[in-house]
Amino acid sequence: MGDVIAEVRSFLRDNFMLDDAEIRDEDSFMAGHVLDSTGFIELITFVEERFGVEVADDEMLPENFDSLRNIAGYVERKRGAAAA
Repeated sequence: MGDVIAEVRSFLRDNFMLDDAEIRDEDSFMAGHVLDSTGFIELITFVEERFGVEVADDEMLPENFDSLRNIAGYVERKRGAAAA
């Protein structure tokens, strides 16, 4: 889980000019106005490409993409489903 969080945090820092201290693992991207709708699309594309998962339209939910912790959990679930 930590590797996913670290890589997504790095992606956010590099692409959205965020300081690492600005975002904790559980912080909501929506509530903190970290990303707009275009930013979420970029984030989802990054997750798909970097972690080799396919994000279905019905999976583009805050429960999966609204925080670093949510993304890490989502990627782990997708990887587990693919391995099964």
